Amino acid sequence: MKKILTLVFASVLGGVIALSTYTYFFNNEQTVTFENNKEQPSFLNANYNPKTTNLINANTPDFTLAAEHTIHSVVHVKNTAMVSGRQTLQDLIYGRQSTQRAQVGTGSGVIVSPDGYIITNNHVIAGSNKISITLNDNRTYEAQLIGTDEKTDIALLKIEAEDDLPSIEFGDSDTAKIGEWVLAVGNPFNLTSTVTAGIISAKARDLSGRNSQSFIQTDAAVNPGNSGGALVNSTGQLIGINTAISSQTGSYIGYSFAVPSNIAKKVIQDIIEYGDVQEGVLGISILNRNSQEAVEKGINEIEGVYVSEVEEKSGAKKAGIQNGDIIKKLDNININKFTDLSGYLKTKRPNDVVNVEVLRDDEIKSIPVTLSKSDIISVDFIDMELRNLPKKFKKATSINEGVVVQNIKNKFLYAKLGIRPGYIITGINDIPIKTVEDISDFVAKHGDKAQDNIFKLEYMNSKLERKEVIFR
Repeated sequence: MKKILTLVFASVLGGVIALSTYTYFFNNEQTVTFENNKEQPSFLNANYNPKTTNLINANTPDFTLAAEHTIHSVVHVKNTAMVSGRQTLQDLIYGRQSTQRAQVGTGSGVIVSPDGYIITNNHVIAGSNKISITLNDNRTYEAQLIGTDEKTDIALLKIEAEDDLPSIEFGDSDTAKIGEWVLAVGNPFNLTSTVTAGIISAKARDLSGRNSQSFIQTDAAVNPGNSGGALVNSTGQLIGINTAISSQTGSYIGYSFAVPSNIAKKVIQDIIEYGDVQEGVLGISILNRNSQEAVEKGINEIEGVYVSEVEEKSGAKKAGIQNGDIIKKLDNININKFTDLSGYLKTKRPNDVVNVEVLRDDEIKSIPVTLSKSDIISVDFIDMELRNLPKKFKKATSINEGVVVQNIKNKFLYAKLGIRPGYIITGINDIPIKTVEDISDFVAKHGDKAQDNIFKLEYMNSKLERKEVIFR
């Protein structure tokens, strides 16, 4: 019995101590919180704007107006081409021709004038028999192909509408900055225009490896059907034509590329005014900064373009540009690499004057140069790009006449004769070919039938062995 009473007493005593302790802390601390203030949990309003950090307080870009100004100017482009199907064994046995079938390709385009001129990519409409345009309001028109430029991958179309069409204003792609917000607007699936956002990741990008391109690179999501669509800045101005993606799968993975608007604008103006693109050149050759020679000369890390050779009769030669000059600027555009230079020159025509800033003997000199026609250096001939022989090559080989094959798309000459880049054309029809001017004279004489009028071709292969072929 005593044990039970002792246990009860201990329990009561423990309870009294616990209650006393609780009461002490409750009355001295917690009572202030709940009894005097009667606080309830507080919630942030939906429009609450915290101002705790500069990052959160930064202005968020608003693309709604830019999107409204552009989506109705971006169209769906459908290209219908007739292609030959594969020949079957029966076709070969009975001598039948392979059947023709329609092949449809799609892309996007940008209305750049109220009267119906539309820019798209050359690869979107290549080989087309019929081109149709669907506007954002679902009206459909048949388009006329005005002209194309394969080098820049730009094509110009025209439609005839009943009234003025919504068009995009050109912006200045030279002043676009890395890190600037941009919108990619396309109409890839004929489901009305779609918009994606990103920033400019880089400028003057070349995907060819030949320094022949000067793309704006962005991280805005662009997929194959967006080709020919608009890249616009936050005010809705056109700063590029979406052209390519870098992907192993063919789908967007973070890199997309656009032809700068200044280049696209100049190309279409040339097509409208002249029928083809007018190329203005400085007339220089440059030393690749990754070459062994550049490393040996200690100029592999320079900021600018090193002039290794100046073409005779070129605007650069006449203005006084010299071998060893380092080009730092063209007009007010900084030149860090060759694609910066080539990209800016693509916006110029022959006889335009460009202010060239060069570093010579540790001094900056400003030299105005009147651009020359491109055919003083290179010429397109029967699907080959031919250039004058470099002076360095002439000196090393004692070969002073001929034109070197820079690029070739002539399947017959490539497959049957093995002619490839690096070969040298030395004669046509027993006429010596000394420079590209001789090629231009031949083209001027025979026009579109130049290839049909070649009965003898003399050339040198990569081992400098002389060859000749008679076609008839």
